[in-house]
Amino acid sequence: MKALLNQQNRAPLAFAAMGLLLVGVGMGQSWPFALAILNLCLISAVMSLGVNIQWGYAGLLNLGVMGFTALGGLAAVLVSEAPVLEAWSVGGQGMAVSFILVIITIVLSILVYRNMVASWQRRLALAGLYIGAYFVINYFYRPAVYAIESVNPATSGFLGGMGMPVIFSWFLGGVMAAGVAWVVGKITLGLRSDYLAIATLGISEIIIAVLKNEDWLARGVKNVAGLDRPVPFELDLQATPWFVDMVQSLFSAHLAELADAQRVDTLHQLVIQSSSIFVKLCYTGLFSVVLVSVLLLSMKALNSPWGRMMRAIRDNEEAANAMGKNVVRQHLQVFVLGSAVVGIAGAMLVTIDGQFTPTAYQPLRFTFLVWLMVIIGGSGNNLGAVFGGFFIWFMWIEAEPLSIAFMDLITTGMDQASDLRQHLLKSAPHMRLFIMGLVLLLTMRFMPKGIIPEETRLHSV
Repeated sequence: MKALLNQQNRAPLAFAAMGLLLVGVGMGQSWPFALAILNLCLISAVMSLGVNIQWGYAGLLNLGVMGFTALGGLAAVLVSEAPVLEAWSVGGQGMAVSFILVIITIVLSILVYRNMVASWQRRLALAGLYIGAYFVINYFYRPAVYAIESVNPATSGFLGGMGMPVIFSWFLGGVMAAGVAWVVGKITLGLRSDYLAIATLGISEIIIAVLKNEDWLARGVKNVAGLDRPVPFELDLQATPWFVDMVQSLFSAHLAELADAQRVDTLHQLVIQSSSIFVKLCYTGLFSVVLVSVLLLSMKALNSPWGRMMRAIRDNEEAANAMGKNVVRQHLQVFVLGSAVVGIAGAMLVTIDGQFTPTAYQPLRFTFLVWLMVIIGGSGNNLGAVFGGFFIWFMWIEAEPLSIAFMDLITTGMDQASDLRQHLLKSAPHMRLFIMGLVLLLTMRFMPKGIIPEETRLHSV
């Protein structure tokens, strides 16, 4: 048994067990549900890889994961939604002027900072610039916002997007997250690790607060529903002759045993179920391509001289500094790369949901889950991060039904109307967080470096 669990065998055994768990859900619950879990596991694995790039490669403690995820979700809205022409006509000019003024303010502040020596005069000049810019920009910005949000507020009330295929948002989500990460990194990466964690968490809250309150951008808490999708709709498939013929041919032997009236009804049910499975398999194919691409690039980067340098900086910053390495610059690179991957995952998540909901991004709750994926899978190991994404998300989804089944089992001997039994059954869903904490404790106790630790990657990947 110990030989089977050595580092060489952990990765294949872990992924084989994960496959059996998903098959078990398909056989015990339903195949559409198992595929839905699989698709979310694929997205979680991409997100886990992004955090692993930051923490596993460079030791950067980023608690702003949900902020970059939300930026990816915003990209899905900006790409796939059609532009609201009326909103652009009444407020587009004011927004354009405001944006230009913001750019001018940034350029002027850079010029002042670089061309004046550090003194009270420079601080006074910058303060005057920012205060003046605030009032000038608001002169154009506020009326534009009011005009845009007044255009059919029940159904639109925002500028819309570019009306392009949503799959382009996966690239834009990465670019937007990388751009914001560069700005955040320039400000925060000189901080100590604990201060960096607090700063990134605060910045994540700021990003989400902006998305919740600026209705002109993405409708705020009103949400954006009915987003474009890169795969067919189930109802469209059910009305497509080739799909119906395919289902009929696949189940021809079963249908031949039924009477005519029953055959029609059964075929209709099979078409509905098959359309759901077909759509989810399409998503699985797209998400798998992204995951495999990110995984291969991550492995190549980690095994390159750049990757070895990052691990050297992670293990001993002082020694790396003494060797002439620019630690802050390298940290900025890896922070931007990891955030870009998280942004891609955020755009994929909104694509599969078909809806952008800013209130769903809860930094403390879901950042904890993503970090669980990295820690339990094995930080510093790309395969470990992928497995952690699969395993933790699977447990997060299945913890509730497993808890209810467990409570039902241990209370079987009680009276069905017992208050204690009813209380235990109603409380079962709240065991989810207890189960996640238990998984973390057991892993840290028996596998402190994760299920697939970094040494496994060094020998087998």
